[in-house]
Amino acid sequence: DSGDSVSELREWRPVIGRKCTDTLWLLLFFLFWTGLMFVTGYAVMAGAAERLVLGYDSFGNVCGRKNTPVKGAPLSGQDMSNKKYVFFLNPCSLEMQSFKSSSLSLCVSSCPEEQLNSLEDLQNFARKNGSCLCVYNLNISSYTLNPKAAELCPTLPVPPSKSFPLFNRCVPRNPECYSKYASVLISMVNEMDVFHRILSGILAGRDTVIGLSVLALAFSFTLVLAFRFIRTVLVHTLIALVVFGLLFVSGVLWWLYYDYRNDPSTELETEKENVKFLLGYAIFSTIVTVVLLSLTLALRKQLQFTVRLFRVVGKIIGRIPFLLFQPLWTFLILLVFWVFWVAVLLSLGTAGTAQTTSGGQVEYRALSGICYMAWYHFVGLIWTSEFILACQQMTIAGAVVTCYFNRNKNNPPLHPILSSISVLFCYHLGTAVKGSFLITILRIPRIVLFYLYNILKQKENACAKCLFKCCFCCFWCQESCLRYFNQHAYTTTAINGTNFCTSAKDAVFILANNSAKLASISCFGDFLLFLGKVFVVCFTVFGGLMAFNYHRELQAWVIPLLLVGFFAYLMSHSFLSVFEVTMDAMFLCFAVDMETNDGSAEKPYLMDQELLTFVSQSSKLTEGQKHRHMRSFQDNEDGTELQPM
Repeated sequence: DSGDSVSELREWRPVIGRKCTDTLWLLLFFLFWTGLMFVTGYAVMAGAAERLVLGYDSFGNVCGRKNTPVKGAPLSGQDMSNKKYVFFLNPCSLEMQSFKSSSLSLCVSSCPEEQLNSLEDLQNFARKNGSCLCVYNLNISSYTLNPKAAELCPTLPVPPSKSFPLFNRCVPRNPECYSKYASVLISMVNEMDVFHRILSGILAGRDTVIGLSVLALAFSFTLVLAFRFIRTVLVHTLIALVVFGLLFVSGVLWWLYYDYRNDPSTELETEKENVKFLLGYAIFSTIVTVVLLSLTLALRKQLQFTVRLFRVVGKIIGRIPFLLFQPLWTFLILLVFWVFWVAVLLSLGTAGTAQTTSGGQVEYRALSGICYMAWYHFVGLIWTSEFILACQQMTIAGAVVTCYFNRNKNNPPLHPILSSISVLFCYHLGTAVKGSFLITILRIPRIVLFYLYNILKQKENACAKCLFKCCFCCFWCQESCLRYFNQHAYTTTAINGTNFCTSAKDAVFILANNSAKLASISCFGDFLLFLGKVFVVCFTVFGGLMAFNYHRELQAWVIPLLLVGFFAYLMSHSFLSVFEVTMDAMFLCFAVDMETNDGSAEKPYLMDQELLTFVSQSSKLTEGQKHRHMRSFQDNEDGTELQPM
């Protein structure tokens, strides 16, 4: 029945394209991924990601494994199987010169857990733990006898350190020393100073960041289940929690800013930057709180209307319960792809040839063409990620279309999601490729502008800075509009079976004819979904504030807190997008149904009776509000004349 219903609906437009796929775009995507596979193969063959992960010393030896000799470096080619940690001879005064550390680094078997104040302490530590902290060609017995021991051994006193398990580095425990060490060490990976602080903060508080991410995931999934069985009391509770969360988070941010600013122990540069970031967060949070409270007060009379809307959407999702788990599969696929992408990027970053320098040290020079491969690889990240998200949207839209146009409401289709996935892979992959490619084309200029902005940051004037920000805003608005139309184009493709361009044109035609009817309905639902996202972000950030404030020894924690908030919003958006896509697809199907059928016995409506009643009442409500507005406007115009009582 559902297949006949959809085929009848295709008569509403003269252009019919059943089971169509943009073969050319699919071929282009295949060729692009062929290039990505070439980049991956080259990175695996020429790169050495283990140097970055395991660490290496100044003589070309990778720690934790056997090494091959490097010509011109007598201390290379040693067996470091039992020496798994990288130790810098001067960890508190590291400097970077052309991506090379000014301090010698060695592979050691254990890190000094206590401060070593003299050469005798170094000698005793080496004999007791079997970990030599001086250059390899200096015997343990010569630590106190060799006149050059001060140059071949670490700078005294040696601060206590602990082994970092992920990247196998000896990290100083002294807060000030650690701050300098982390910033310089991570600069080997990337030159951007913001990246240094972000990564150093994440590495230092990785347990807290992981815990907060899991908390955001749990909040998002709980909220999805709550929206599935939404009631009026639940909406009031959600709004109360959002208001409480916004006020509480804003208050905590202002309190932390006041506490950190008046703390006499705030001396490090990173701690002073934390105070500045806290002030910015507090101002931003206060503005968002005021705006959302104003909108909540303005739309409070539409709560019952919004509850009925989500009941209609929940009824469709109830027929397809596995739609709630669709974002989870998409997230897992994206996670696998991102891990693959990072692994290839690490291999590309370490692709270089070993060259000896004065003193028998070894440094690695990057190969030519690596920069272009990295940019190609970055475009692959954006395009493939957008393609995966487009496939999710088409899967949800296809399942909703199948259930909507099923004539027998008491006998729903058996496997609408599997059916939607099979149709997607057989006929509509080209549509997803083209839609994701357009998003990529709009996003690349933003990234290029951001890259140029960071390069020219020290030289630009106020006019150039304003121009850059205007360009960022312009491209962001264009991308947001394109995402909106892409989503409706995917739904139209699921209905008509046409290609992307035809579906986009049909979607614009439908939205233009029904904009007054659909816009006022969906805006309330979108606002409630946005409040749900704010709920997840508020309580995740609140947990982060408490956790990071408890561990004040982590100097760079404000930027990781921002990343945690961004991740919480991303997770909540991914899960709640099921309701958003379902709602948009349902209203688009409703508009097509109204265009095609007239409710007669020959052409009955395929919509659910509850949906028809809901849209009719909401349209009357909107028309009544417009009529009252026009009437008051006319009364104001005629107010100069004497009206009869």
